[in-house]
Amino acid sequence: MGRTPLLFLNVLIIATCGLVYELVAGTLASYVLGDSVTQFSICIGVYLSALGVGAWLSGYISRGAERAFVEVELGVALLGGLSAPLLFLSFARLDHFQLVLYGTVFGIGTLVGLELPLLMRILKNRMDFKDLVSRVLTFDYIGALVGSLMFPLFLVPRLGLVRTSLAFGLLNALVGLWGTWLLADGISPAKVIGLRIRGFVVLLLLTAGLIKAGSLTRLAEEDLFPDNVVFAKTTHYQRIVVTQSHHDFSLFLNGNLQFSSTDEHRYHEALVHPAAMLAAQPRTALVLGGGDGLGTRELLKHDSIEQVTLVDLDPEMTDLGSKFAPLVELNHGALLDDRVEIVNQDAMIWLQENERLFDLVIIDFPDPNNFALGKLYTRRFYRLLANHMAPDAVAAVQCTSPFHARKSYWCVINTMRAAGLHVHGYHCPVPSFRGPWGYALAMRSEFEPPTRAPADLRFLNDNLLSAMFVFPNDMAHLDTEVNRLDNQMLVRYYDQEWRRWVE
Repeated sequence: MGRTPLLFLNVLIIATCGLVYELVAGTLASYVLGDSVTQFSICIGVYLSALGVGAWLSGYISRGAERAFVEVELGVALLGGLSAPLLFLSFARLDHFQLVLYGTVFGIGTLVGLELPLLMRILKNRMDFKDLVSRVLTFDYIGALVGSLMFPLFLVPRLGLVRTSLAFGLLNALVGLWGTWLLADGISPAKVIGLRIRGFVVLLLLTAGLIKAGSLTRLAEEDLFPDNVVFAKTTHYQRIVVTQSHHDFSLFLNGNLQFSSTDEHRYHEALVHPAAMLAAQPRTALVLGGGDGLGTRELLKHDSIEQVTLVDLDPEMTDLGSKFAPLVELNHGALLDDRVEIVNQDAMIWLQENERLFDLVIIDFPDPNNFALGKLYTRRFYRLLANHMAPDAVAAVQCTSPFHARKSYWCVINTMRAAGLHVHGYHCPVPSFRGPWGYALAMRSEFEPPTRAPADLRFLNDNLLSAMFVFPNDMAHLDTEVNRLDNQMLVRYYDQEWRRWVE
């Protein structure tokens, strides 16, 4: 193969690597900062503008394009490859993390923006200008497509963010080192030797980082979380982390606390038992989300329950709930019970494809902090839900905090009502969630909230149950827009409200 096709292959690799670095930064930003819509939007904007800056700066390189290309490629390899561990570690140690984040994205974009004009100048004497431009841009866009497909489908689930950035840094370093042979006729022999030495140093540094990627990730997460990390795994859908202290353990999904074993009984008793008591001897139950099995544990305390169908997207989450010893002990082996059927599928798709009716539905999704989760709180979703509720069935939904995110909470309630359901909101204190947490009970016809709680629960009793349906003035009803698939207003409300409490 001649040098020209090999240089076009370099264009493909450069575009792929550049997009992957940007996606790593955007994903990591949304992971540690929340507000995924804003973070991804800003990262993309900064990266694209930096490409333009890099292209503009390339005009100041008057000669030595071959040497400059190799040096820039090694710079991209080093900055891009180390971007994930650098950002992870700096988040917990620096007050102005966002400056580091956007500075890193801008630096990578500038270097990538330098590369393509330099390659075009190297290739200009080898082919017609119109063919040069069309082919370079074609390979550039193909590389972007390759990166965008590989990132969610293979790279993050298989490698994780830290290994992904380091692996693509190695790929960039190899391209730079390869360039010292491919472009040797345009570089002086003395400079070729220096470039190769630097290339091998970058390769060794990134290889060491790749070997120690697990340790780097654990070190970063130990800074991010207050307790020791005892389990961590990146799945096709999320980052699962379990931390443990001397008195409890906690589950985090994408950095967001899902429960603490100290007080999770409050959350799950309040979620499950009001609906179960109102349903009056339910036989069949549907759980959407709740792959930890803790809500299912509460359901199985009702002797009338004969069958539970649990639908959770992530098989790794339900495996954790059925195999991770501390969690199995906490959920009393609920996911191993013969009455429980586990389905790993998107809940919305499952509702669309099935026609079964249930006496009781428990919805325990993570909070709507992105559009993928926001669709599970839309009017369309609740209409599908109603189609699976028997005439006297009851549904219970976790709805975020009516104190910290008052507008978000009432948006969920208002959206359920817009779907034709009759709804009563309620709340209870969950200390690990920093205050009151909100829920909703829904039926297809008008109803009064329950007044009796099961006996012998750790938290819930009759007096507390009645009080849970009373809202103080600072959590009282608000008018909001309805959350629809085409507006996702709930995600916007949620980002705006919770940002005040995490900044």
